[in-house]
Amino acid sequence: MSSSRKNALDEVLHREANHIQTGERRVSEYFGENTFHLDKMRECLTEEAYKVVKSAIENGSHVDRVHADQIATAMKDWAISKGATHYTHWFQPLTGSTAEKHDGFFKPIGPGKAIERFEGDLLVQQEPDASSFPNGGIRNTFEARGYTAWDPSSPAFVIGKTLCIPTVFIAYTGEALDFKMPLIKALTKVETAAQEVCQYFDKNVTNVNATLGWEQEYFLIDTALYNSRPDLMMAGRAVFGHSPAKGQQLDDHYFGSIPERVTAFMRDFEYESHLLGIPVTTRHNEVAPNQFECAPMFEEVNIANDHNLLLMDVMEKTASKHNFRVLLHEKPFAGINGSGKHNNWSMGTNTGVNLLQPGKNPKSNLRFLTFFVNTIMAIHENADLLRASIASAGNDHRLGANEAPPAIISVFIGSQLTKMLDDLEKSISAGKMTPEAKTELKLSIGKIPQILLDNTDRNRTSPFAFTGNKFEFRAVGSSANCAQSMTVLNTIVADQLEKFKINVDKRITDGDKKDEAILKELQKLITSSKKIRFEGNGYGDEWVKEAEKRGLSNLKDSPRALDVYLRKEVKDLFDRHGILSPVELEARHEIELENYILKIQIEARIVGDLAKNHIMPAAIEYQNILIANAQGLIDVLGEKEGREAAKTQINFIKSISKHVNSLNDKVNDMIAERKKANGIEDAREKAYAYCDNVKGKFDEIRYHADKLEIMVDDELWPLPKLRELLFTK
Repeated sequence: MSSSRKNALDEVLHREANHIQTGERRVSEYFGENTFHLDKMRECLTEEAYKVVKSAIENGSHVDRVHADQIATAMKDWAISKGATHYTHWFQPLTGSTAEKHDGFFKPIGPGKAIERFEGDLLVQQEPDASSFPNGGIRNTFEARGYTAWDPSSPAFVIGKTLCIPTVFIAYTGEALDFKMPLIKALTKVETAAQEVCQYFDKNVTNVNATLGWEQEYFLIDTALYNSRPDLMMAGRAVFGHSPAKGQQLDDHYFGSIPERVTAFMRDFEYESHLLGIPVTTRHNEVAPNQFECAPMFEEVNIANDHNLLLMDVMEKTASKHNFRVLLHEKPFAGINGSGKHNNWSMGTNTGVNLLQPGKNPKSNLRFLTFFVNTIMAIHENADLLRASIASAGNDHRLGANEAPPAIISVFIGSQLTKMLDDLEKSISAGKMTPEAKTELKLSIGKIPQILLDNTDRNRTSPFAFTGNKFEFRAVGSSANCAQSMTVLNTIVADQLEKFKINVDKRITDGDKKDEAILKELQKLITSSKKIRFEGNGYGDEWVKEAEKRGLSNLKDSPRALDVYLRKEVKDLFDRHGILSPVELEARHEIELENYILKIQIEARIVGDLAKNHIMPAAIEYQNILIANAQGLIDVLGEKEGREAAKTQINFIKSISKHVNSLNDKVNDMIAERKKANGIEDAREKAYAYCDNVKGKFDEIRYHADKLEIMVDDELWPLPKLRELLFTK
């Protein structure tokens, strides 16, 4: 054996020995270790109890008290074996984050004695205080009672020393006070509607699951620098900061080598994620400096959403151990990419078929076209509602800027599928189809390639794009709860599929053959939804004009987008399908407006504080140094020669005065508008005032602050600059 080969072998053996000594394991050996999943239940439960909980997970059936006690005991014993001392019902109130109240497992049974206790009633339902969570007027403040109820379809998990049980959160009077309950209802609807349409193509399809694969973008900032920026700490974004000389213009960060410190953070949060059963597989540098992305494998939507919320929490906790802070704001820095959470959505059957994946023959491709075209039609009919589902103060900063899609909702499907739909639209006659036409059409449909991934280009300016075997909703904000947009998307697709089936069945009753009835209905939908399809540049002014001609809305800000929830047809849609009652929808509208108002209010206060208490004093201090220097030159050199020598300083003094005065005036104007807005009682009018009159002043204020940044001595500038925030290693 050559010495080089021997050295290589020794190195391999050394690595393997070290691998064993350090206790490192393959991901497959510990994935899901901290989750109480079905396989773990099979080990811990009696066969009867296992069947009951399995049925509850798969079919939504009821878990009776006896079996709930057995499940709770097994869950408690498993959690304690993992080091847990407490349990909590983990839920998603309308605050935008998750919530939990921890209770100990133990129960005193006498002086100095206690036992570990966790029974079925504690598993199935709890009563956290609901008075301090947003409810949009559903409850009075003094009416505190609310209930959390176990969601068996999402596995319980241990994080730290706490057993977390995913739950829904409802009011005493039954209204949903969370994001999870409407999502579960929407998923039930779309899966039933899709399963019924699948019967046209395959009688073996008895179950359909909507699936979600999210892509989470985020920024990492050094903790010390983060703590020196009050705006990052309180608003999640830099309200001031002159663009650095180098930003993302060289595209050298995108997919570049990941800095070692960042890699160490990624390894740690991926490890914690894998323990919790979150199938994170992808990590890479994003376009902007210090921006990164992670993404998992596809999962059922409800579980995927829970995992995304859990991952955001894990990321933030892990980052602190590496002296990082995670920024999930949609636009933390002006002039570079913001962060989104691309929601990749599809549907799969119990027979292993992705309904948005073309097949090998005309029949399977007709199935693909059915779900593909119906999804496009659902977006066409409900574009404004989809826009409302992604409305937030943070996303308003992002949409339409630096690769984020615009606020105008459109669908991108690529040139090949566009041509196919156009041809299909033209080829189907209004009356009976001839045998020759049927044959030609089937041949055409049969030519759809089974894999469209390489035949469908990506359009980063499209809010809703088909990417080969799924639709990618790119407009969702990085801090958002996916449930908001997924509830809307699955509801509108369910509604459209139900309409489609009614119309196809009617055509069949009227004498059309099944395939002919389907094709004719698809032609109608293709024609009706044509204006929502757009293949071009969503950033161009031409698209704004073209969209207006097509009758597409351009809801540029959140208050106007959120008004969509008050439309009668939207209330009827959610009420008809039992997703949200009119009362619940109105409550959510009010909560979203209040959340928007508070976030802009906080930003306004930060803007005023930083401008008056940090930036202006620093500018004046530097101006005083320049004044002393100029006066000194005049004193030494004489009036005429001294003024000539101090010409640059004097010009700087004048420029600083100009920007300080303008900054002060603009901030005072903004504060005056904020006070006016605070006096408005109506939430909708107040949100409009904050949007138009308060937030509208931010850019004017920023202009003068950023000008001062490049004039004032770097050592005197009170805030870490963007070049420091964005290029730390």
